[in-house]
Amino acid sequence: MVKYADAVFHALADPTRRLMVERLAEGPATVSELARPLPMSLPAVVRHLRILQDSGLVRSSKTGRVRTCRLDRDVFDDAASWFGAQRRHWEARLDRLGEFLDSSDDE
Repeated sequence: MVKYADAVFHALADPTRRLMVERLAEGPATVSELARPLPMSLPAVVRHLRILQDSGLVRSSKTGRVRTCRLDRDVFDDAASWFGAQRRHWEARLDRLGEFLDSSDDE
């Protein structure tokens, strides 16, 4: 995860790209299908897709003139693992802080 972390979080920081990811979570989609509900030009959509592809979140294939995009779920699993580790780390620290505060109340 560390290798791709910055690119993944950068890609997911943008609301337009998150909408694209949400749509792709339903299944593969062509670039035109992804662009249809968005209030922007096709070249702008392609730029957003490039960022998603560079992060590893999205893979695409081309058949003739049609480019189809799909999520790479392994990258999402890596991100979820990273979040889980961070959560466990901070929960443990907060638990220790709570114990310390409880023990200082007793004094």
